[in-house]
Amino acid sequence: MAMRPATEQRVLDAAEELFFTRGIAATPVDAVLERAGVSSATLYRGYPSKEALVAAALDRRHDDWTATWDRAVARASDDRGRLLAVFDALDDHRATPTGSRWCAFLGTAAEYVDAPADVRAVLDRETDTLRRRLTETARPLVGAAAPALAEQLLLVVSGSLAMRLRDAAGATATARHEARPSRPAGTAVALTVASCMPRSCTAGRRSRWAGGRCALRSSAG
Repeated sequence: MAMRPATEQRVLDAAEELFFTRGIAATPVDAVLERAGVSSATLYRGYPSKEALVAAALDRRHDDWTATWDRAVARASDDRGRLLAVFDALDDHRATPTGSRWCAFLGTAAEYVDAPADVRAVLDRETDTLRRRLTETARPLVGAAAPALAEQLLLVVSGSLAMRLRDAAGATATARHEARPSRPAGTAVALTVASCMPRSCTAGRRSRWAGGRCALRSSAG
């Protein structure tokens, strides 16, 4: 017999809250059972192992995060805003009741030396989603160079999330500043975006791509 939807909701709520705040290894299944108010027999009808429950909680979290990102993109008024909406989404998602200390996906990856196949599949899905969506939102700005820019932004996003371990109150302001097109030369991501924006041309500069990197030069030389 499959688990009832309302029961499954309680189980996933409990798993997400405990696994991604206290840690997976530090949270026994019994703690999830107690928080959800279900029996072990009920739990194992839906999830045959703790790893299967972790994967299910991550999968649901991935969908919630993607929806938050969609809303942030929808609020943006131009291509630049849609590209940088990932930082708005990070702040928005952190402010939700299920927002974790830093990143549930990076935290889970850090807990497993060799993640079980079902957990690894969800972690890979989340990384693929980030890479694909950053590439899609970068393409209107930089065309064929979008994959290279997406990789740079993925690094900034990951670093911004990790910084939350150093500063629990920290937001994405620094990461957003590093990624913004108006950032002065010296930051790779800023160079990449700025070089491909129309305003960089009107400022008397031209850009060129070489081997996936952007070299920004003055029109005079």
